Amino acid sequence: MGTMNRCALRAVMSRAAGVIGMIAALALPAASTDAAMASNPAPASNAANNANAALVSQIAAHLAQAKGVRSQFTQTQTLAAMKQPLVSNGTLLFFRERGVIWQIDTPYKAIYVITDAGVAQVDASGRRVTTHSAQGTRGVAQVSKMMRAMLGGDLSALYSQFDVSAEGSAAQWRMRLTPNQPQLAQSIKGLDMSGGDYLQSLRITLANGDVTKLEFANSTAVAEPTPDERGLFGAP
Repeated sequence: MGTMNRCALRAVMSRAAGVIGMIAALALPAASTDAAMASNPAPASNAANNANAALVSQIAAHLAQAKGVRSQFTQTQTLAAMKQPLVSNGTLLFFRERGVIWQIDTPYKAIYVITDAGVAQVDASGRRVTTHSAQGTRGVAQVSKMMRAMLGGDLSALYSQFDVSAEGSAAQWRMRLTPNQPQLAQSIKGLDMSGGDYLQSLRITLANGDVTKLEFANSTAVAEPTPDERGLFGAP
């Protein structure tokens, strides 16, 4: 790969790191949502809406099996600025209490750490070489926090930002999220996801037509990060 192509690829992947933060939030198993649904019921005007909200609640509850998830991923980005789709592979660790470690293995190696403080790129020695503050990625940080709230049991946060439709069962489901807030709709057209015990695929369509699709494989529950991973999160 030539220097120009490599630099362009790195620039695009760096820009996508904020979106990665939002995407990765969806891979996290949730806490039980029963109590949250009782105190924060989703808006429903008819039986169909009630059934839809009940399925969303069941999906979230079904994901509530672990504090974190480790997965392999394949990411395909179709961008207006690039003639060919960009395909990357790597591993993902999402840990509810700390954040996300997104490690790209091909077509080049890079590590991104996403926390509430922002998005940081880490070099091979573990040193942070680029940091994007939460303010600089405000929209993504907002959605990421909302998703984490949802997966922590606060479904009212989800319905305040998206119109949600779901089908299937808690064991095998599909879900469509469409922004219902104009500010969010300026960036994101919609999210489509599917899964079972864990998130299996997710497609994000941005308002400008760019599409990011992720497929997750070999997902496993994680009770605690390794010492090296805790170091990447900036924790002892």
